[in-house]
Amino acid sequence: MKRSSLYFALSLLLVLGGMSACKTQYDTVLESSDVDLKYKAAFDYFNAGKYSRSSALFESLTLQTNGTERYDTVLYYLGLSNYSFKDYYTAETNFDTYLTNFPTGAFSETAQFLRIDCLYRSTLRYELDQTPTLTAITAIGEYLREHPEGANSDIARHRLQELGDRLDRKAYENAKLYYKMEDYKAARVALKNVLKDDADNIYREDILYYSAMASYKYADMSVASKKKERFLVFQDDYLNFIGEYPESHYRKELDGLYEKVKEKN
Repeated sequence: MKRSSLYFALSLLLVLGGMSACKTQYDTVLESSDVDLKYKAAFDYFNAGKYSRSSALFESLTLQTNGTERYDTVLYYLGLSNYSFKDYYTAETNFDTYLTNFPTGAFSETAQFLRIDCLYRSTLRYELDQTPTLTAITAIGEYLREHPEGANSDIARHRLQELGDRLDRKAYENAKLYYKMEDYKAARVALKNVLKDDADNIYREDILYYSAMASYKYADMSVASKKKERFLVFQDDYLNFIGEYPESHYRKELDGLYEKVKEKN
């Protein structure tokens, strides 16, 4: 038993010694309290494209450089390391921390744009929750107000338009769902509300078309005593539509329905 215990202890020491001997140069630097050594190594790893390691080193340096003139650079490159590693969620948090601490810092404009890029990448298809889209739109608006002629202002404007169009489609498709369900009264109300909230919705032509179609179908399905009154609503919708879109590809179909209603009335 004693010999067995001694053998186990020796084996354990050999394993621990081997583990210690296997400690890499990176591990040694990461655990070091030498700021200069760690700072240089962080940039060496970053420039070599080893972003996971540079991120860990810069994160360690945030505690060691807080309150020094290196702190802004460390915070920025921490975000840039995670961004380059495609960890956009963490990078967005890093850039937000940088901007909170250094709103007018040397890297502030670039950090603000890269944060926007992270938020943009987190947005979802129009069918899904658009909360991330609204967050990104707010951030882009702030960037453009502060940097209207910034190096990335054209990209920011393009993305702002794209995200706005996505919200337009979300609103339009949600309202049109009532039409697909053949709840034509609710469809017309929902479609009209879309334009009440946003008159410049890029699907305005389609919205007005489906509004007119909904009012026609609602009237056509009504009891005889209600038809005449409800077809008048369709006629109003028709006239509004052709007033705005006289050359629309929907025109022929709506013209046919309008003539049919005139014959009935």
